[in-house]
Amino acid sequence: MPLNYTSPWRTEETDAFRDAVRRFIEDEITPHEKAWDAQGFIDRTLWKKAGDIGLLGADIAEEHGGVGGHFGHSAVIAEELARAGANSFRICLAIHVIAAHYVVAYGTEEQRARWLPGLCSGDIIAGVAMSEPVGGSDLQAGQTRADKQDDVYVVNGSKTFITNGSSADLLLLAVKTDPAQRAHGTSMLLFDTTTPGFTVGRRLEKVGLHASDTCELFFDDCRVPISTLLGDAEGRGFYQMIEQLAYERVIAAVGAIGVIEAAFDMTLEYARERKAFGKSILDFQNTRFVLAGIKTDALAARCFIDLAIQRMIDGTIDGELASMSKYWMSERLAEIVDKCVQVFGGYGYMTEYPIARYYADARIERIYGGTTEIMKEIIGRAL
Repeated sequence: MPLNYTSPWRTEETDAFRDAVRRFIEDEITPHEKAWDAQGFIDRTLWKKAGDIGLLGADIAEEHGGVGGHFGHSAVIAEELARAGANSFRICLAIHVIAAHYVVAYGTEEQRARWLPGLCSGDIIAGVAMSEPVGGSDLQAGQTRADKQDDVYVVNGSKTFITNGSSADLLLLAVKTDPAQRAHGTSMLLFDTTTPGFTVGRRLEKVGLHASDTCELFFDDCRVPISTLLGDAEGRGFYQMIEQLAYERVIAAVGAIGVIEAAFDMTLEYARERKAFGKSILDFQNTRFVLAGIKTDALAARCFIDLAIQRMIDGTIDGELASMSKYWMSERLAEIVDKCVQVFGGYGYMTEYPIARYYADARIERIYGGTTEIMKEIIGRAL
């Protein structure tokens, strides 16, 4: 996007990394997206290739198998995937990386050694299983249970809307270890999906993100070792989720700015080339006004997200700012992409045009990772 502005967190190193990410997307993702959309999931081979160049452990320490970068490196990945329209893999990768961060933050040494090298290399794919059919955004209301019996937990219940649901080897699984409690009764398990009794239900058909593997999951008397409890004590799961949601919400907001900037660029180019009534549609005052508004909103959004990225790099992010960025960026994304489709006219509704796919993919941004309404509630509580 042609603006006289440079993100303050950018360095020569992150720019070089961006170039490598962009080449990877052009070579390994863009040529295969239609096939992945048709089958409803991304081929496993891509995960290994992504691991080989450091996309899966960009901000995870080298001692755990990662690259040893910071959040800015993850932001580069999210931005470039969004700009390329590779939003299905952007979401799948984000969930995978979030799962890895749970293990880094709360896992025992044995758990870290067991899972992190494979998560960073792409040999292991991860998902985060929180949402339930009756729970939605209310993470305390989950009904999937893990009952302790001697040296195992017996897991029963179901999850829905789970990204990487049929691909995951590891699930960060939210369960009730004390059903009499709400927040204090929730724990997280490192659930191996080869466990007997675990089944994947439907791969859900969505409005957008067609290559994102989103499923229903079922747990029927799944017996897992006590050692699969994430951390060293039961009842910490809800607080672990709340702490890690800041990462998920900021990385979602980063993806939004990538789409916003790409949508503006392609719409401006289209407006210059498209002719109507004998002249470019950019020559019409209304088109210029629409694009002027989008450009201004995009710069405001870029400055806002750069603040959140820098706070993530510094380790000073809080839940309020993370919620603000996720709410505001996702709402602006929806408005801007809708305006861009209008400029494209009928062509904007054709899926062969990237702007149409951006439009379909953008709708979920105001829902997943915490709805706009939940974000406002969090912000409101801090007033």
